Amino acid sequence: MLNDKSVLITGGTGSFGQRLTEIVLGRYTPKRLIIFSRDELKQSEMRQRFDVRDYPCIRYFIGDVRDRDRLYRAFDGVDIIFHAAALKQVPTSEYNPSEVIKTNILGAANVIDAAIDRDVKRVIALSTDKAANPINLYGASKLCADKLFVAANSYAGPHPTRFSVVRYGNVVGSRGSVVPIFLEKRTTGRLPVTDERMTRFWITLEQGVEFVLASLERMEGGEIFIPKIPSMRVVDVARAIAPECELEFVGIRPGEKLHEVLITEDDARMALEYDDYFAILPAFHDWDPTAYRTRNGGKTCPDGFRYSSETNPCWLKAEELGKMVTTG
Repeated sequence: MLNDKSVLITGGTGSFGQRLTEIVLGRYTPKRLIIFSRDELKQSEMRQRFDVRDYPCIRYFIGDVRDRDRLYRAFDGVDIIFHAAALKQVPTSEYNPSEVIKTNILGAANVIDAAIDRDVKRVIALSTDKAANPINLYGASKLCADKLFVAANSYAGPHPTRFSVVRYGNVVGSRGSVVPIFLEKRTTGRLPVTDERMTRFWITLEQGVEFVLASLERMEGGEIFIPKIPSMRVVDVARAIAPECELEFVGIRPGEKLHEVLITEDDARMALEYDDYFAILPAFHDWDPTAYRTRNGGKTCPDGFRYSSETNPCWLKAEELGKMVTTG
Protein backbone atom coordinates (compact mmCIF):
# COMPACT_ATOMS: atom_id res chain seq x y z
CA MET A 1 0.00 0.00 0.00
CA LEU A 2 3.05 2.30 -0.10
CA ASN A 3 3.56 2.00 -3.85
CA ASP A 4 3.11 5.32 -5.66
CA LYS A 5 2.27 7.02 -2.34
CA SER A 6 3.85 10.02 -0.66
CA VAL A 7 5.16 8.79 2.70
CA LEU A 8 6.58 10.87 5.56
CA ILE A 9 8.45 9.75 8.68
CA THR A 10 8.69 12.16 11.60
CA GLY A 11 11.86 11.49 13.55
CA GLY A 12 13.06 9.85 10.35
CA THR A 13 16.76 9.91 11.27
CA GLY A 14 16.23 7.82 14.42
CA SER A 15 16.80 4.07 14.73
CA PHE A 16 13.24 3.21 13.72
CA GLY A 17 13.11 5.78 10.91
CA GLN A 18 16.31 4.56 9.31
CA ARG A 19 15.28 0.91 9.37
CA LEU A 20 11.82 1.78 8.05
CA THR A 21 13.46 3.79 5.27
CA GLU A 22 15.64 0.82 4.35
CA ILE A 23 12.66 -1.53 4.16
CA VAL A 24 10.40 0.89 2.28
CA LEU A 25 13.04 1.66 -0.35
CA GLY A 26 13.85 -2.04 -0.76
CA ARG A 27 10.29 -3.33 -0.91
CA TYR A 28 8.08 -0.56 -2.29
CA THR A 29 8.12 2.17 -4.93
CA PRO A 30 6.86 5.28 -3.12
CA LYS A 31 6.28 8.47 -5.06
CA ARG A 32 8.04 10.37 -2.29
CA LEU A 33 9.67 9.33 0.98
CA ILE A 34 10.14 12.35 3.23
CA ILE A 35 12.55 12.20 6.16
CA PHE A 36 11.36 14.83 8.63
CA SER A 37 13.66 15.57 11.58
CA ARG A 38 15.34 18.46 13.35
CA ASP A 39 18.97 17.26 13.37
CA GLU A 40 20.94 18.39 10.32
CA LEU A 41 23.96 16.26 11.28
CA LYS A 42 21.90 13.07 11.39
CA GLN A 43 20.30 13.99 8.07
CA SER A 44 23.73 14.57 6.57
CA GLU A 45 24.88 11.17 7.82
CA MET A 46 21.69 9.52 6.55
CA ARG A 47 22.27 11.05 3.11
CA GLN A 48 25.53 9.11 2.91
CA ARG A 49 23.51 5.91 3.19
CA PHE A 50 20.40 6.94 1.23
CA ASP A 51 21.65 9.36 -1.39
CA VAL A 52 19.07 11.27 -3.41
CA ARG A 53 20.97 10.33 -6.58
CA ASP A 54 20.44 6.64 -5.82
CA TYR A 55 16.91 7.07 -4.46
CA PRO A 56 15.22 9.91 -6.38
CA CYS A 57 12.02 9.61 -4.32
CA ILE A 58 13.69 10.57 -1.05
CA ARG A 59 13.42 14.05 0.46
CA TYR A 60 15.10 15.45 3.56
CA PHE A 61 13.11 18.05 5.51
CA ILE A 62 14.59 19.89 8.48
CA GLY A 63 11.77 20.57 10.92
CA ASP A 64 10.40 20.06 14.40
CA VAL A 65 6.98 18.67 15.34
CA ARG A 66 6.68 21.67 17.66
CA ASP A 67 6.49 23.90 14.56
CA ARG A 68 2.95 23.73 13.16
CA ASP A 69 3.73 25.84 10.10
CA ARG A 70 6.58 23.56 9.05
CA LEU A 71 4.35 20.50 9.48
CA TYR A 72 1.69 22.05 7.26
CA ARG A 73 4.29 22.59 4.56
CA ALA A 74 5.85 19.15 4.94
CA PHE A 75 2.48 17.30 4.93
CA ASP A 76 1.29 18.91 1.69
CA GLY A 77 0.36 16.06 -0.69
CA VAL A 78 1.37 13.33 1.80
CA ASP A 79 -0.69 10.12 1.91
CA ILE A 80 0.80 8.21 4.87
CA ILE A 81 2.65 9.36 7.98
CA PHE A 82 4.70 7.31 10.42
CA HIS A 83 5.04 9.41 13.58
CA ALA A 84 8.22 8.38 15.38
CA ALA A 85 9.49 11.76 16.64
CA ALA A 86 9.75 11.90 20.44
CA LEU A 87 11.95 12.69 23.40
CA LYS A 88 12.24 9.27 25.04
CA GLN A 89 15.06 9.18 27.60
CA VAL A 90 13.48 8.64 31.03
CA PRO A 91 16.09 10.47 33.17
CA THR A 92 16.25 13.36 30.70
CA SER A 93 12.46 13.59 30.71
CA GLU A 94 12.33 13.74 34.50
CA TYR A 95 14.79 16.64 34.52
CA ASN A 96 13.30 18.51 31.54
CA PRO A 97 9.54 17.95 31.82
CA SER A 98 8.37 21.02 29.91
CA GLU A 99 10.53 20.14 26.91
CA VAL A 100 9.10 16.61 26.81
CA ILE A 101 5.56 17.96 26.94
CA LYS A 102 6.28 20.34 24.05
CA THR A 103 7.55 17.54 21.81
CA ASN A 104 5.62 14.44 22.84
CA ILE A 105 2.20 15.97 23.58
CA LEU A 106 1.95 19.33 21.85
CA GLY A 107 3.97 17.97 18.93
CA ALA A 108 1.49 15.09 18.59
CA ALA A 109 -1.39 17.58 18.56
CA ASN A 110 0.39 19.55 15.82
CA VAL A 111 0.86 16.39 13.74
CA ILE A 112 -2.85 15.58 14.11
CA ASP A 113 -4.04 19.05 13.08
CA ALA A 114 -1.71 19.26 10.10
CA ALA A 115 -2.56 15.72 8.94
CA ILE A 116 -6.30 16.38 9.06
CA ASP A 117 -6.10 19.75 7.34
CA ARG A 118 -3.82 18.36 4.62
CA ASP A 119 -6.11 15.33 4.08
CA VAL A 120 -3.43 12.77 4.85
CA LYS A 121 -5.02 9.31 4.52
CA ARG A 122 -3.38 7.37 7.35
CA VAL A 123 -1.22 8.21 10.34
CA ILE A 124 0.31 5.56 12.55
CA ALA A 125 2.06 6.69 15.73
CA LEU A 126 4.70 4.86 17.74
CA SER A 127 4.07 4.45 21.46
CA THR A 128 5.81 2.57 24.27
CA ASP A 129 5.12 0.10 27.07
CA LYS A 130 5.83 2.97 29.46
CA ALA A 131 2.53 4.58 28.39
CA ALA A 132 0.56 1.86 30.24
CA ASN A 133 0.05 2.86 33.89
CA PRO A 134 2.89 5.41 33.59
CA ILE A 135 5.02 6.40 36.57
CA ASN A 136 7.45 8.67 34.70
CA LEU A 137 6.91 11.75 32.60
CA TYR A 138 8.00 10.08 29.38
CA GLY A 139 5.34 7.38 29.80
CA ALA A 140 2.72 9.94 30.83
CA SER A 141 3.50 12.10 27.80
CA LYS A 142 3.19 9.11 25.47
CA LEU A 143 -0.11 8.10 27.10
CA CYS A 144 -1.40 11.61 26.41
CA ALA A 145 -0.19 11.33 22.82
CA ASP A 146 -1.92 7.94 22.45
CA LYS A 147 -5.18 9.44 23.69
CA LEU A 148 -4.81 12.32 21.24
CA PHE A 149 -4.24 10.02 18.27
CA VAL A 150 -7.15 7.72 19.17
CA ALA A 151 -9.54 10.65 19.65
CA ALA A 152 -8.31 12.30 16.44
CA ASN A 153 -10.44 9.90 14.39
CA SER A 154 -13.56 11.61 15.74
CA TYR A 155 -11.90 15.00 15.58
CA ALA A 156 -11.21 14.52 11.85
CA GLY A 157 -14.90 14.96 10.98
CA PRO A 158 -15.49 14.74 7.22
CA HIS A 159 -11.77 14.50 6.43
CA PRO A 160 -10.45 11.08 5.31
CA THR A 161 -7.59 10.97 7.82
CA ARG A 162 -7.44 7.92 10.09
CA PHE A 163 -5.10 7.47 13.05
CA SER A 164 -3.86 4.40 14.92
CA VAL A 165 -1.11 3.63 17.44
CA VAL A 166 1.47 0.88 17.80
CA ARG A 167 2.74 0.09 21.31
CA TYR A 168 5.65 -2.25 22.02
CA GLY A 169 8.54 -2.80 24.44
CA ASN A 170 12.28 -2.31 24.47
CA VAL A 171 13.96 -2.40 21.07
CA VAL A 172 17.16 -4.45 21.11
CA GLY A 173 20.08 -2.32 20.01
CA SER A 174 18.22 0.98 19.55
CA ARG A 175 19.79 4.19 20.78
CA GLY A 176 19.25 4.46 24.53
CA SER A 177 18.61 0.72 24.94
CA VAL A 178 20.48 -1.14 27.68
CA VAL A 179 21.97 -3.60 25.17
CA PRO A 180 24.42 -1.12 23.55
CA ILE A 181 25.36 0.05 27.06
CA PHE A 182 26.18 -3.52 28.10
CA LEU A 183 28.15 -4.10 24.90
CA GLU A 184 30.17 -0.95 25.51
CA LYS A 185 30.86 -1.58 29.19
CA ARG A 186 31.75 -5.25 28.98
CA THR A 187 35.34 -4.25 28.22
CA THR A 188 35.52 -2.87 31.78
CA GLY A 189 34.67 -6.24 33.33
CA ARG A 190 31.68 -4.79 35.24
CA LEU A 191 28.11 -4.22 34.12
CA PRO A 192 25.70 -1.92 36.00
CA VAL A 193 22.33 -3.62 36.56
CA THR A 194 19.42 -1.92 38.31
CA ASP A 195 17.68 -4.84 40.04
CA GLU A 196 17.98 -8.59 39.56
CA ARG A 197 14.17 -8.93 39.55
CA MET A 198 13.60 -6.39 36.77
CA THR A 199 11.95 -7.71 33.58
CA ARG A 200 11.33 -6.13 30.20
CA PHE A 201 9.61 -6.92 26.89
CA TRP A 202 12.04 -7.25 23.97
CA ILE A 203 11.65 -6.78 20.23
CA THR A 204 14.14 -6.24 17.41
CA LEU A 205 14.11 -3.15 15.25
CA GLU A 206 13.26 -5.31 12.25
CA GLN A 207 10.30 -6.88 14.06
CA GLY A 208 9.11 -3.47 15.19
CA VAL A 209 9.13 -2.07 11.66
CA GLU A 210 7.38 -5.13 10.24
CA PHE A 211 4.69 -4.90 12.92
CA VAL A 212 4.11 -1.22 12.19
CA LEU A 213 3.73 -1.95 8.47
CA ALA A 214 1.31 -4.81 9.21
CA SER A 215 -0.67 -2.53 11.55
CA LEU A 216 -0.85 0.14 8.86
CA GLU A 217 -2.35 -2.48 6.57
CA ARG A 218 -5.02 -3.65 9.03
CA MET A 219 -5.98 -0.40 10.79
CA GLU A 220 -9.51 0.98 10.67
CA GLY A 221 -8.75 3.97 12.90
CA GLY A 222 -8.39 4.36 16.65
CA GLU A 223 -6.82 1.01 17.53
CA ILE A 224 -3.74 0.55 19.68
CA PHE A 225 -1.86 -2.45 18.26
CA ILE A 226 0.41 -4.49 20.56
CA PRO A 227 2.60 -7.36 19.33
CA LYS A 228 3.06 -10.56 21.28
CA ILE A 229 6.74 -10.40 22.19
CA PRO A 230 8.97 -12.22 24.70
CA SER A 231 10.21 -11.08 28.09
CA MET A 232 13.61 -11.42 29.74
CA ARG A 233 15.10 -10.39 33.06
CA VAL A 234 17.58 -7.55 32.65
CA VAL A 235 20.09 -9.49 34.74
CA ASP A 236 19.85 -12.38 32.27
CA VAL A 237 20.38 -9.92 29.40
CA ALA A 238 23.60 -8.80 31.07
CA ARG A 239 24.77 -12.39 31.62
CA ALA A 240 23.93 -13.35 28.04
CA ILE A 241 25.89 -10.42 26.58
CA ALA A 242 28.89 -10.58 28.91
CA PRO A 243 28.94 -13.80 30.97
CA GLU A 244 32.50 -13.06 32.05
CA CYS A 245 31.62 -9.73 33.67
CA GLU A 246 30.84 -9.01 37.30
CA LEU A 247 27.40 -7.46 37.85
CA GLU A 248 27.05 -4.31 39.91
CA PHE A 249 23.52 -3.70 41.22
CA VAL A 250 22.94 0.05 41.25
CA GLY A 251 19.24 0.26 42.12
CA ILE A 252 16.18 1.36 40.17
CA ARG A 253 16.54 4.84 38.69
CA PRO A 254 13.92 7.56 39.20
CA GLY A 255 10.94 6.95 36.93
CA GLU A 256 11.70 3.28 36.28
CA LYS A 257 9.38 0.33 36.90
CA LEU A 258 10.38 -3.10 38.11
CA HIS A 259 8.21 -4.65 35.39
CA GLU A 260 6.59 -3.16 32.28
CA VAL A 261 2.98 -3.50 31.15
CA LEU A 262 1.64 -3.37 27.59
CA ILE A 263 -2.04 -3.92 28.41
CA THR A 264 -3.56 -2.97 31.75
CA GLU A 265 -6.60 -4.68 33.28
CA ASP A 266 -8.73 -1.68 32.32
CA ASP A 267 -7.43 -1.61 28.73
CA ALA A 268 -8.09 -5.35 28.44
CA ARG A 269 -11.85 -4.80 28.58
CA MET A 270 -11.59 -3.17 25.14
CA ALA A 271 -8.86 -5.48 23.80
CA LEU A 272 -9.00 -8.29 21.26
CA GLU A 273 -6.45 -11.08 21.10
CA TYR A 274 -5.16 -12.48 17.81
CA ASP A 275 -2.54 -15.13 17.08
CA ASP A 276 0.43 -12.77 17.21
CA TYR A 277 -0.91 -9.44 18.46
CA PHE A 278 -3.54 -7.61 20.50
CA ALA A 279 -5.70 -4.66 19.49
CA ILE A 280 -7.18 -2.24 22.01
CA LEU A 281 -10.30 -0.84 20.36
CA PRO A 282 -11.38 2.77 20.78
CA ALA A 283 -14.48 3.70 22.77
CA PHE A 284 -15.77 5.78 19.83
CA HIS A 285 -15.51 4.69 16.19
CA ASP A 286 -17.35 4.90 12.89
CA TRP A 287 -16.86 1.27 11.83
CA ASP A 288 -18.77 -1.91 12.75
CA PRO A 289 -17.31 -3.24 16.03
CA THR A 290 -19.06 -6.61 15.68
CA ALA A 291 -17.47 -7.32 12.31
CA TYR A 292 -14.13 -6.11 13.65
CA ARG A 293 -14.29 -8.48 16.63
CA THR A 294 -14.84 -11.53 14.46
CA ARG A 295 -12.33 -10.62 11.74
CA ASN A 296 -9.28 -12.89 11.61
CA GLY A 297 -10.45 -14.84 14.64
CA GLY A 298 -10.05 -12.09 17.22
CA LYS A 299 -11.29 -13.02 20.69
CA THR A 300 -12.14 -10.92 23.71
CA CYS A 301 -9.55 -10.88 26.49
CA PRO A 302 -10.71 -12.51 29.74
CA ASP A 303 -11.78 -10.41 32.69
CA GLY A 304 -8.77 -9.22 34.69
CA PHE A 305 -6.32 -9.91 31.87
CA ARG A 306 -3.02 -8.03 32.07
CA TYR A 307 -0.14 -8.25 29.62
CA SER A 308 2.94 -7.69 31.77
CA SER A 309 6.61 -8.52 31.34
CA GLU A 310 6.81 -10.59 34.55
CA THR A 311 3.74 -12.77 33.81
CA ASN A 312 4.35 -13.09 30.08
CA PRO A 313 4.12 -16.77 28.99
CA CYS A 314 6.88 -16.22 26.40
CA TRP A 315 10.49 -15.82 27.63
CA LEU A 316 13.73 -15.29 25.76
CA LYS A 317 16.67 -17.65 26.14
CA ALA A 318 20.23 -16.37 26.13
CA GLU A 319 20.99 -17.75 22.67
CA GLU A 320 17.79 -16.18 21.30
CA LEU A 321 18.77 -12.78 22.65
CA GLY A 322 22.22 -13.19 21.12
CA LYS A 323 20.66 -13.81 17.75
CA MET A 324 18.43 -10.73 18.18
CA VAL A 325 21.47 -8.60 19.00
CA THR A 326 23.40 -9.75 15.93
CA THR A 327 20.52 -9.62 13.44
CA GLY A 328 18.71 -6.50 14.73
